[in-house]
Amino acid sequence: MKNYQKYTKQYFLPPVRCMDWAEKDAVDHAPVWCSVDLRDGNQALIEPMTLGQKVEFFKLLLKVGFKEIEVGFPAASETEFTFLRTLIENGLIPDDVTVQVLTQAREHIIRRTFDAIRGAKNVIVHVYNSTSVAQREQVFKKDKQAIKKIAVEGAKLLKQLTDEAGADYRFEYSPESFTGTEPEYALEVCNAVLDVWQPTPERKAVINLPATVENAMPHVFAQQIEYMSKNLLHRENVVLSLHPHNDRGCAVAATEMGLLAGADRVEGTLFGNGERTGNADIVSIAMNMFSQGVDPQLDFSFMPEICAKYSEYTQMQVSPRQPYAGSLVFAAFSGSHQDAIAKGMQWRRTHDTKHWNVPYLPIDPQDVGREYQTDVIRINSQSGKGGVNFILQENYGIDLPPKFKEAMGYAAKGVSDHTHKELKPAEVYDVFLREFVNKRSAFSVPECHFRQLPEGISAAVTVERKGKKSVIEAEGNGRLDAVTNALKKYFDIQFVLTTYEQHALSEKSDSQALSFVGVEKDGKSYWGAGVDEDIIQSSIDALVSALNNYFVG
Repeated sequence: MKNYQKYTKQYFLPPVRCMDWAEKDAVDHAPVWCSVDLRDGNQALIEPMTLGQKVEFFKLLLKVGFKEIEVGFPAASETEFTFLRTLIENGLIPDDVTVQVLTQAREHIIRRTFDAIRGAKNVIVHVYNSTSVAQREQVFKKDKQAIKKIAVEGAKLLKQLTDEAGADYRFEYSPESFTGTEPEYALEVCNAVLDVWQPTPERKAVINLPATVENAMPHVFAQQIEYMSKNLLHRENVVLSLHPHNDRGCAVAATEMGLLAGADRVEGTLFGNGERTGNADIVSIAMNMFSQGVDPQLDFSFMPEICAKYSEYTQMQVSPRQPYAGSLVFAAFSGSHQDAIAKGMQWRRTHDTKHWNVPYLPIDPQDVGREYQTDVIRINSQSGKGGVNFILQENYGIDLPPKFKEAMGYAAKGVSDHTHKELKPAEVYDVFLREFVNKRSAFSVPECHFRQLPEGISAAVTVERKGKKSVIEAEGNGRLDAVTNALKKYFDIQFVLTTYEQHALSEKSDSQALSFVGVEKDGKSYWGAGVDEDIIQSSIDALVSALNNYFVG
């Protein structure tokens, strides 16, 4: 690819090695979560949310369980200001929830922000200014001391206005474009701000380190975070926060490594919506923890509803392959995958398994509101016998004999291949009925009469073929055997009944009997099934369908 020489590394490693995080293998507890959907997420939309949509989105975030929510940049527009006032004046902010507001480190913007938060109980005022080399040189044209002065003056004004208001607002500072800033300088600026605020255990300060533009591999970010965590003043009274963006597609990994490196808090959005390629996806990060037995302190058990409301409010679509949330992430179309999942589910039914460990399913789909019957095994032309049987078993209580599964699998795949579409469970069931239960195109048996003999059963079998009825008598060691012999006599053929199985369609006392029959003729198998309240009738129907498949096959 041309022009690669014009690019170079835009990040800075810490002055000392910071690799303690690499000795850890997992995040073992949930961080403090702060949703920035209503600010970062909203400003990234082609059409920003209306006031009503923002209120409803706020309620959705509360339902998920967020205790800190950045509600906007109230000095940026009248809509942003009005939204916050609506939340406050209508009592929509629960007592255990903190709203966060963003402001640049500029006096008139800070003062307008304080007008917006008047009357709110729990507030974090989030002030920022950019500290990166590129911003210092190209945008502000100021040296390091001048940039640090902007941060310090902003911190002082936050403290002054809070004291004047007689409030106990908490403070947050972000050295914007942290990942493009020399770590030593970022530390110098953050410590200067902390020196102004003098955080206490009762009123901790938040230092937020944004990867405003993700410009390095996640392990570099982790080293930067560890360096800051080890060297911040008043560390015991500082909540170290992450705000990764996804320019390199690594925001989730960078966040997880940042947590290993000492961070206490994560700012992100549902499904990663945000500027350019987006923010850190809190759903994925939280569910990654969940999948390893860590309580994320957020509730995504109603994921389909979350996805639907998210799309309604933002006009953004959740990708069908979005981790944990997409409509297809638990779906298996491949025959081998379906077979493994079906066997894994059966294993769970017959074994006392404490932990989830089903092939191809990292979590139980039901834990996020998905259903086995519709969301896991999906049938198309790539599917196999195990998947088709799973659909019939989970949705209709039909458990096919082992060799019958293959015939049914081919039948369903054939329909899907011909129509070029996925088959829904009802359509799979229709294939089963059409091909194996109600197959009467060559002949039917409308009635049978049996007579007990000293050494067996005699059957008088009525065969209807091409509009003509004939009654054939034969004997056998049982009723189905007698009917089989009668049909052999009528058609003057020989075949072997290789399979005869039955089970009830439910556990109710009035449930119907389901019978399966397999016959072999000239080395080839033909299958049929029968459903009836009478077990003998269901067996005869299964035999008739199997022979009809022989005659039309």
